[in-house]
Amino acid sequence: MRTTLVRNITTLLTNDPQHDSGPLGLIQDAALLIEGDTIVWTGRTADAPPADDAVDAQGRAVIPGFVDSHSHLVFAGDRTQEFNARMSGQAYAAGGIRTTVAATRAASDEELGANVARYLAEALRQGTTTLETKSGYGLTVEDEARALRIAAQYTDEVTYLGAHIVAPEYADDPAGYVDLVTGAMLDACAPYARWVDVFCEKGAFDGDQARAILTAGQAKGLLARVHANQLTYGPGVRLAVELGAASADHCTHLTDADVDALASGDTVATLLPGAEFSTRAPWPDARRLLDAGATVALSTDCNPGSSFTSSMPFCIALAVRDMGMTPDEAIWAATAGGAAALRRTDIGRLAPGSRADLAFLDAPSYVHLAYRPGVPLVSEVWRAGRKVV
Repeated sequence: MRTTLVRNITTLLTNDPQHDSGPLGLIQDAALLIEGDTIVWTGRTADAPPADDAVDAQGRAVIPGFVDSHSHLVFAGDRTQEFNARMSGQAYAAGGIRTTVAATRAASDEELGANVARYLAEALRQGTTTLETKSGYGLTVEDEARALRIAAQYTDEVTYLGAHIVAPEYADDPAGYVDLVTGAMLDACAPYARWVDVFCEKGAFDGDQARAILTAGQAKGLLARVHANQLTYGPGVRLAVELGAASADHCTHLTDADVDALASGDTVATLLPGAEFSTRAPWPDARRLLDAGATVALSTDCNPGSSFTSSMPFCIALAVRDMGMTPDEAIWAATAGGAAALRRTDIGRLAPGSRADLAFLDAPSYVHLAYRPGVPLVSEVWRAGRKVV
């Protein structure tokens, strides 16, 4: 396989602690060597080995591609009016999901696939090279299975979320819907998914229902993740830790016991600041989690209702400005943290053996992602050793 040397990088962020005293593994005046789709060497430009091809980074910073571990891209329709009403004073409620369910059921496979491709391309232009996405806007056996089948054409990180809300047809029989989600729907969806998820929240599924759904998915070989403690205090976070879920997502309302559980286990606390921005809800307290020793990830929660953004740089800026994170903590959470939330070691870092997913910044440092919010700093993106943007 041919090798490519990327040299003259002002600051290379590797997330490989061997290079400095902190977790970011920073190298100044750096280079990296790619063989095929894999990083095989990192170091200073002056020490670079020979290569078949060379690329001059021209003094730009290079970071790992962002790992967005929580999104909802298989949908149709628009909720502009709901957002407008919310920004005019109305409260956010989980029931707004039903609007998207109706539009998604009515859409063709081609329409849904085109939407997924569009938002993945949008995220890629902003530096996201790995993206998880979910079902959850179909809520019938057929519609959930087709959502996952479509999603699996675009990403390996696919999540079964039949338990997003109780389907409208089961409004008077939530127990019957849980039986469907853990039975025929799970059977139809499991072949297309890696993960099982549940919205454990008032207005969606309580702790007992969430436990039944997650354990049924695990029995089918799916790994667990949980929408937890977004709107209220509840059992979601501790249930996620108890069941060994890879991540508890949102984590907006946490007790001391919730924080202790996250700090003592290996469940990642995935924070989704786009949701708080778009709903004017209280910000998650990232500082509290980090100081306790919990592992924190950042993600966009891209969805048409409560967080319609695909921009990881935007979420980094929000995390630094409003959630108590330092720029170092936020960039780690958006790269290596997201990889941890997906239980991946081949992405989210730039070290020998990792996949060659790179984002070049028109800036000398990753700090500019928070320092210059809203500015399109990502100028070039490589995925698996190939330039794609």
